[in-house]
Amino acid sequence: MSNASSFGTISSSVVGPLTTNADLIARRAPALSAENAKIEKSAKDFESILLGNWLQQAEQSFGSLPGGDDEDADAGKEQFQSMAMQSLGASMTAAGGIGIAKMISKQLHKAEDAQVAAAAGTPPAHTK
Repeated sequence: MSNASSFGTISSSVVGPLTTNADLIARRAPALSAENAKIEKSAKDFESILLGNWLQQAEQSFGSLPGGDDEDADAGKEQFQSMAMQSLGASMTAAGGIGIAKMISKQLHKAEDAQVAAAAGTPPAHTK
């Protein structure tokens, strides 16, 4: 029991800041997971839209034959092709994409970590 009494000799000035930071981190954890989910969704949405636009531009550039007759085209062809390309872009992103979402997510996580560290008064963690 002598060991238990030696734990009681820790000064409150040493434990106080640790408890405050731990409480801050514990309270911030659900908010961080919500922020992480928002970051991931935003990055994937951006990549999906970007891929859809690139695919749409490629379809417009290479989808018709030179000298072809555009008079036979349906009235809603462009709208349906646009929706199809956006859907294809979303599917490509869901399957892993081309890495743009990962790069954006990484940068947004770094910015969020720096903001949290500045609010807590600690230096930001360096991530690779």
